[in-house]
This record gives sequence, structure tokens and C-alpha cells, in this order.
Amino acid sequence: MTHPPYPPQGFGPPPPMPPPPPAGPEFLAVDRRSSVSVDASGVTLELNGVEADFDWPEIRSVHYKASPNGKSLMLAVVHLDGQFYECVVDAKSRDRLGEWFAGLAAVLGYYRPMG
Repeated sequence: MTHPPYPPQGFGPPPPMPPPPPAGPEFLAVDRRSSVSVDASGVTLELNGVEADFDWPEIRSVHYKASPNGKSLMLAVVHLDGQFYECVVDAKSRDRLGEWFAGLAAVLGYYRPMG
């Protein structure tokens, strides 16, 4: 039996995979009902198991502040069309909220240096 002068199709090493996108910083604040996640893809808000994902190109701005009692993170995403979406995450302590503020400021500054 003679073999063909070329290897059969479908055999051999797979083509090289493209490199993954560079990893950037991430932020996550979670309580028993809500969460806020910020990463290279954008911002995700979750409330009672319902998620809203916002990619950076569709976000006009992100605003955050402490709740009146100083123990919760209040965050709003403003969409390009002017609509805004809010989420409140309970930090349980002012110290944890301070840590969240520092982490959130750094991550937002990385992905949105002008706002």
C-alpha cells in the first residue's frame, strides 16, 4: 500500500491560539442581595439575581458615593442615551466601604481615566 505524499487533512498540530487580552485590574463589591463588578469589559450590576451588563463603549459615566448612613456603596452607570442604572451594596462597616472606594477609584481610573 502506498501513502499519499501529503498528510491527511485534519491531522497535525492545531493553529496557534491568539494571545488573551491583557489582564487589567478588577473591582468587586458583594453583599447578600447585590453586587457591583468592574473589569476590562465594563460594569456589571446585580440585584436579587438579575444582572445588567454595560460594556465600556456604551457607558457615558460612572458615579458612586456613600449611602447616608456611611455603610453602603451607591453606584450609578449612566448610559450613552442618558438613562441611568443604580445599585446599592451594603459594606457593613465604614472601613470596608473605605476599602471599596479606594479599589473602585483605582479601577475606574484605569479604564476611564477621563471620567
